[in-house]
Amino acid sequence: MSNTFSDLLAEKGTLLADGATGTNLFNMGLMSGDAPELWNTDEPAKITALYKGAVDAGSDLFLTNSFGANASRLTLHDAAKRAHELSRVAAEIGREVADTAGRTVIVAGSVGPTGEIMEPVGSLSHALAVEMFHETADGLKAGGADIGWLETISAPEEYRAAAEGFALAGLPWCGTMSFDTAGRTMMGLTSEGMVDLVEDLDNAPLAYGANCGTGASDLLRTVLGFAGKGSTRPIIAKGNAGIPKYVDGHIHYDGTPELMGQYAIMARNCGASIIGGCCGTMPAHLKLMREALDTTPKGTAPALEEITAALGAFSSETDGTGDTAAPKRERRGRRRG
Repeated sequence: MSNTFSDLLAEKGTLLADGATGTNLFNMGLMSGDAPELWNTDEPAKITALYKGAVDAGSDLFLTNSFGANASRLTLHDAAKRAHELSRVAAEIGREVADTAGRTVIVAGSVGPTGEIMEPVGSLSHALAVEMFHETADGLKAGGADIGWLETISAPEEYRAAAEGFALAGLPWCGTMSFDTAGRTMMGLTSEGMVDLVEDLDNAPLAYGANCGTGASDLLRTVLGFAGKGSTRPIIAKGNAGIPKYVDGHIHYDGTPELMGQYAIMARNCGASIIGGCCGTMPAHLKLMREALDTTPKGTAPALEEITAALGAFSSETDGTGDTAAPKRERRGRRRG
């Protein structure tokens, strides 16, 4: 089925996604612990500036400020009943930015984890998770999002529930998971396991991949794991701008724009066709990523030694595949930086 995202990807071959949401909003004055989604109605000019920062840097798509716009997360801010509204407004602001960009830009409605652990380990039922994802997806669609964009997911069960929610809303979608535990997600899924999960879904995503995690090196090793499975579905790489470091009471990412430009080239060579940044990635990084992709021909997949030489060491010895026992730890899904 034709849609703007697939059409643009077919035309360009590689799409540049956006960078961080949290990092950029913190630089605009968002305080730790505050809900960024409330800024959709309280500070719409700043959300417009967030989106325009990515577009002006050359991004082909940007994610809306709706990562935590679900009833579970918004309960923490006494705003559970505003999930649909805040999702809709996030997309409406994005639609205005995209429609005045002078070129085709995709509005991708960000959907993050519920923050709850699903049954049987936790208390969140499949039906309730689907209901929450449906509400957010429906709000994004009403606001004019071209696609939904599931991100930073750890549990296969939550990924499946989101797929059902997008189907109920009639919104095509993409979906990434975060492989931040010795090459696996927090709930133990490997890169190979994600490909199997995606291909088994009735409402499969238009593209799948990885976001956040640890450093850019780890993420590219995960992308190589996706590509090695042989699926023809487009792969997404959205890695952090280097490694987080705690400096003077604040989290800083040490990845320079030049490093992220190199990361973008290597991500494409590893097999990704939708490439962006996650935590710490600013418009300055995106500009050099755009330039690198536009001026460097696609090459062959790099060896692991080439990845670490260019982007830094891996945080674990393996990518988690082939291990007989990997830790499974519960968590409440974190925000995307």
